[in-house]
Formats: sequence, structure tokens, C-alpha cells
Amino acid sequence: MKCPYCEASSARVIDTREVSDGIRRRRECQSCHQRFTTYERIATVNLLVVKRDQSRQSFDRDKLLKSMQAACSKRPVSADVLDEAAREIEAELYAMGRSEVDSLTIGELVMERLRQIDDVAYVRFASVYRRFADVERMAEEIDALRERKRREEELKNQMALPLQQGS
Repeated sequence: MKCPYCEASSARVIDTREVSDGIRRRRECQSCHQRFTTYERIATVNLLVVKRDQSRQSFDRDKLLKSMQAACSKRPVSADVLDEAAREIEAELYAMGRSEVDSLTIGELVMERLRQIDDVAYVRFASVYRRFADVERMAEEIDALRERKRREEELKNQMALPLQQGS
């Protein structure tokens, strides 16, 4: 590691901390005694997205985040929640271990996260992603969302019953 001040190659590590996407190290140059910070990240493979027309482009987390932000426009969803969801989706895509992922897979992951975050954002995204031909198709999607929410609530209530009886 070269010192950015004197370019000497002897620097010792003073502090090491994990950060969200890697490791942060605080270093001190043995020659000039200046301190500087370095960041280490895991080198990831270049992930390609296979679009519907079979064209390919590099995965862009910012593009993913912007599409989620558009769906959540004027909704009570914080930027931190969306950023965390985008980070989770990106991590899940890389964890698949493939060099190419089709856009349909990404769309499904985004829809699942948005469904958990905000119903309106989910329907907005789904209407673009699934290219609803008419209002009937959109109404079917909303009905399916309601049914899924009802089943989740029912399951949650069933799981809570044994805990309440044991009290």
C-alpha cells in the first residue's frame, strides 16, 4: 500500500471496520506519519441483464433504484428503505452466481420487495412491468394482492394463537 502523501510503501493498519459493501481500513504511513483511509471491496463479476428483446446490458443498481423510486413517488416510503431493498436485490442477483440474469427475474424480485414495502408502489410497478392491456387485468392483479395479504394475515394470526394461549 503506497502512502498518498509521500508514496512510501510502508503503512501500518491502525483500525479496521466492516462497512456495508466491504472493509474500511485506517492506515498510518511509517515514513511521513500521515494517516489515510482505504476501502476494500469484493470484486464482483460483471453482471449482464438479458432484456426482453434478448439484448444485453450491464446491471446498473442506480437504474434499479430509480425504477423503484418512480413506483414509490409521492408515497410514504423513505429513501433508506428503497436503498436497502435495491442493495438486497443486487446481492441476491450476484448470489445466483450467474454472469447473465434475465430482466424478468429482476422484475419479479423488485415486485416482491415493493409488495412488502407499499401496495400502491407494487401496483404501479406491476402495471408497467407486466404491461397490463386493460383495466380488467390491473383489477385482477389488485385482487390477487388483496388475497395474498389476507392469507398472510391469516397465517400470522394462526401462528400468534399458540403464543397467546401459553401466557
